[in-house]
Amino acid sequence: MNSKTNGLPGLRGTDHIGFTVPDVDEATNFFVDVIGCEPFYRDGPLQSDTDWMAVHLNVHPDAVIRKISWLRCANGPNFEIFEYEAPDQVTTEAKNSDIGGHHLAFYVDDFDAALEHLKQHDVHILGEPTVRVAGPNAGQTWIYFLTPWGMQLELVSYPNGKGYEKDYENKLWHPAKPAA
Repeated sequence: MNSKTNGLPGLRGTDHIGFTVPDVDEATNFFVDVIGCEPFYRDGPLQSDTDWMAVHLNVHPDAVIRKISWLRCANGPNFEIFEYEAPDQVTTEAKNSDIGGHHLAFYVDDFDAALEHLKQHDVHILGEPTVRVAGPNAGQTWIYFLTPWGMQLELVSYPNGKGYEKDYENKLWHPAKPAA
């Protein structure tokens, strides 16, 4: 539990990450079959004849959420995957350099085995693995890859910790280690 006096009272962590995809069925299959997430439940369609969508979700008032899929991905936050339809919808995937750009990073214990798994599933890998040997990220290996619809993801591992850890009493959250 958060013992700090600033910030959100009672903050425990990230419950879920929500993102929009062009096809919920395709995305759910990718995250279940390739990444290894566990499917839970679906919802939708959701729409409103009022301005509810604009007021509550900051989207066009005529937006429709066609489908929602909920997934659990091992020890990280849950995923809430949306398939929207809206009159003002932008249908290109944001790059990391765009405002609102993003990526999801998946921590793995065996980087080489996980990378080979992605290759066996014909996943588009971006470049070669980056191995950090100095600085705050020393000990970390990572590589970016794309979903079939172009969303950017990352594979990351640092089984012996990161370089910054020797200088900090507190540590960043790590899926394989309990919080201190």
